[in-house]
Amino acid sequence: MRLLLTGASGFVGSTVLAHVLTHTDWHVVCPVTYRHHGDGARINAVLDAHPDTRHRVDVIAHDLALPITPLLAERIGPIDYVWNIASESHVDRSLTDPVPFVRNNVELMLNMLEYARAAQPRIFLHMSTDEVFGPAAPGYRHHEWDSIRPSNPYAASKAAQEAIAYSYWRGLGIPLIVTNTMNLLAPAPQAAEKFIPKIARAIFGGEKLTVHASPDGVSGSRCWVDARDFAAAWLWLTEHFDGDERLTYYPTMPAGPLRYNVVGDEASNLDVALRMAAAAGRELDYELVDYHSQRPGHDHRYALDGSQLTKLGWPGPRPLDETLADIVHWYADNPQWLAA
Repeated sequence: MRLLLTGASGFVGSTVLAHVLTHTDWHVVCPVTYRHHGDGARINAVLDAHPDTRHRVDVIAHDLALPITPLLAERIGPIDYVWNIASESHVDRSLTDPVPFVRNNVELMLNMLEYARAAQPRIFLHMSTDEVFGPAAPGYRHHEWDSIRPSNPYAASKAAQEAIAYSYWRGLGIPLIVTNTMNLLAPAPQAAEKFIPKIARAIFGGEKLTVHASPDGVSGSRCWVDARDFAAAWLWLTEHFDGDERLTYYPTMPAGPLRYNVVGDEASNLDVALRMAAAAGRELDYELVDYHSQRPGHDHRYALDGSQLTKLGWPGPRPLDETLADIVHWYADNPQWLAA
């Protein structure tokens, strides 16, 4: 099998690449630009850890915000699956400079779907986010086909990607699966602007950690899933649905294409930080900040219902504390990634 994997130089994509190389014999083609927190060191680290698989990975320089030309498609070669992970993905920057942020994500989606029209993969698997649904009320978890109410330009750009992909599934027969995913974390190098690296710098570098909270001082809550488990879920979905007729549109489907929430444990941001510090055996210097009032696009709670994927037979993720301990040990062994 041949996989086109976008975002392989990013945190999630490189974790997915490692999983594919470990658990399949697939050939993987990775278009990369290193423009949005992409880092060739991530791909090199994966290949160094799997030296016998280097011949199964092709890294091609290409900005996915630009069309995939016929010449580039010829270089990519025949493709069985497309796994679309690449996107700009930070709320703060989307609020500061929304136009290029949204434009990039929409152009990327269009270019990947246009490529898929010509390449005709057996599956087009697209990564979306819990944030497209907006904030979750206390005690409620969003289901796959709940109303879309994005609160910030990042979430809106991901909702736009979903809508465009839906139209290509229904109108043009793209064999689409969409997953909505929670906050991802793993013992791997993540962009310095993300919350987990900030916690690690507070633990190991002595920085004070800023934790977003509500006006009454309650830390925001998220669901957390190990990126390694996310990769396992995508491989499981691909193998489970390869050749399934539901991947392309037919009139009896009332809701739309196949769509599943990939869900982990729920915990507040502060709880995650304190649990990481406990795993490291260190005290945490932190400050609760009412960021939600300053920037309303920051929602207090996100939560997804993962029961549909569980009913389908996916065994689910590992416990959050296991992942947090792995991350602490990884940063202790890789302090070079603590640099802001």
